[in-house]
Amino acid sequence: MLEQLIDAGADVFRLNFSHAGPDEQARVIETIRDASRRVGREVAILGDLPGPKLRIGRIRDDLAELDTGTRVTLTTRQIEGDRGAIPVSWPGVSALRPDEVVYLADGAIKLRVAESAREGVIAEVEVGGTISSHKGMNIPGGTELPAATEADLAWAEFAASHGVDLLAVSFVSAASDLAPVRRRLDSLGSDIPLIAKIERGQAAAGIEQIVGGGSSGIMVARGDLGVEVPLAEVPVLQKRLIRAAGRRSKPVITATQMLASMVTARRPTRAEVTDVANAIYDGTDAIMLSEETAVGQHPVEAVRVMDRVARATEPDLPYSQWLVERTDQASHEVADAVAQAAVSSVRRLGLKAIVVPTESGRTARLVSAHRPEVPVLAISPRIETVRRLSLLFGVTAVQGDRNFDPDSLIGLSATTARRMVGAADGDLIAITAGLPDEKLGTNLFTVCRVNRERSVRSDPDPIS
Repeated sequence: MLEQLIDAGADVFRLNFSHAGPDEQARVIETIRDASRRVGREVAILGDLPGPKLRIGRIRDDLAELDTGTRVTLTTRQIEGDRGAIPVSWPGVSALRPDEVVYLADGAIKLRVAESAREGVIAEVEVGGTISSHKGMNIPGGTELPAATEADLAWAEFAASHGVDLLAVSFVSAASDLAPVRRRLDSLGSDIPLIAKIERGQAAAGIEQIVGGGSSGIMVARGDLGVEVPLAEVPVLQKRLIRAAGRRSKPVITATQMLASMVTARRPTRAEVTDVANAIYDGTDAIMLSEETAVGQHPVEAVRVMDRVARATEPDLPYSQWLVERTDQASHEVADAVAQAAVSSVRRLGLKAIVVPTESGRTARLVSAHRPEVPVLAISPRIETVRRLSLLFGVTAVQGDRNFDPDSLIGLSATTARRMVGAADGDLIAITAGLPDEKLGTNLFTVCRVNRERSVRSDPDPIS
């Protein structure tokens, strides 16, 4: 199944650390890597820290139906839940007062507290639905919890030791919430990029500090965000959050219920297809499936739908407008100016591709942020970088030799363009990179013509 998902277009696999222990997660990581090797395409693994999210406990037979108009007890007792009583690990549930609202399952179920009970509260079911084990619980404005718990830091250590490529930090309220995770990773010598999940109103309000602080990118987590803020504000916030990430040249993931009907249906609704396309028009780097592929009946077809919508939408994007408006034009960084120059040459010169030799992936990220209309072909000696670049808009990465000098750079780039995008003799490609001796970051931009004499023909192959 994982091989089919990769073939269908999946670039990143997200592992929700809330739903399995370390041993099972380690087995899944190994299985993903094996599937990737068999298919012959590198994919990234995104570990999602549980965070302080309030969750219910285990439900008998894993499912229970809460009917509108009935009553249910939320209890701190360690029981097996059913339609009459649901276990909650949060001791603060006992302090909830009458008329406070509680949402379950990303806001799909609405409860209103009626009275206190022994070791919990009794609530009226105002909007019923099906609940399953370990689903999330939201109390809008009613909880103040740290973004990173000790359990999260233990999962961060797990991620570092098991080669996880990206790490999402849940329920971030401010840039400072990322610091404990970053410190723990630094102590282990790990440079895993942190993705700040924006699912609280405070995070949306402070997004400029978050994208400019310790985050390497953001996730617009619309499920919890749509419970924490008025639902009607979510579309506006989505656009504002994506713009904020774009100004800082940081990648952004748009997530939650994008093709929710495909959990059971073979075809999405027209509204869902439009939602996916609108996220791409907003400028998102990645569109994410959750339950559609975690528990859905048609996971491969859901990925294929995403892929088809992206391919149909991308030719219509406002590339010329984004070139001059999407990123921070007040930046005086040499690297950003060179990346923008490379992208601006695409249409004027009819370039076939932009080739980016990169160690850390920063150059590829800056080029991608300006949204070129042609593929960005990244070459990195680090397999971690190759996988992490799977998240970025328009970037395809391969692992290559670290020790190529400027004289061989053109031949290496020509070979890469030939093999990856079918560049033919006479096609123009751009090359942008950083010369380390200059200490200016990305400071090289050159255009060359592909021809057989320049192509690298060495054995072993410098590109893998």
